[in-house]
Amino acid sequence: MKILKPLFDQNRQWAEQIKNEKPQFFEELATQQAPEYLWIGCSDSRVPSNQIIGLMPGEVFVHRNIANMVVHSDINCLSVIQYAVEVLKVKHIMVVGHYGCGGVRASMDAESERIGLIDHWLDHLRVIYKSHSTELNQLDDDEKFNRLCELNVIEQVANVVDSTIIQHAWKRGQNVSVHGWIYSIENGLLNDLDVTVDKHTAVSGE
Repeated sequence: MKILKPLFDQNRQWAEQIKNEKPQFFEELATQQAPEYLWIGCSDSRVPSNQIIGLMPGEVFVHRNIANMVVHSDINCLSVIQYAVEVLKVKHIMVVGHYGCGGVRASMDAESERIGLIDHWLDHLRVIYKSHSTELNQLDDDEKFNRLCELNVIEQVANVVDSTIIQHAWKRGQNVSVHGWIYSIENGLLNDLDVTVDKHTAVSGE
């Protein structure tokens, strides 16, 4: 316990700071959560959702996994999306990748050591890599790595949009948009990949 004591100390300092700035914050937070946003991001410790977009607890619903993927067999991720859309009624779903993603890097290395369960997860990324090989093979290594990070986000946006959860939400007339963003750890900035889809663009694109 002594090893982890600094974390408890920091927690108490954080809570005290919040209460000093907004005395009723925790009492109000305890009554409900009503976020407008769902963040689907990478588990990388350098990509903290709330801090990056400057939102407080209760303002963004979060799901994170290795390489920010939305896989249709992943009940965990789909359950989060369903709860966010059908219960919390979020208005925006942001799939957020980041440059320098270790999962993306591992998927590019055909000779990397197989390390178990995570390899099955990374197979989804390898499919993306192969399907865009013509474009990617024209780039140098760094450009290829960055571009695959972007392409992964774009593919995951499509997976969110194709889910029955989103399709049914749009049929009900629910206003929810899906966005694809990428984050640069080097400068702390987000960039929009301009692949936003909502119920109007989805219909016009059919």
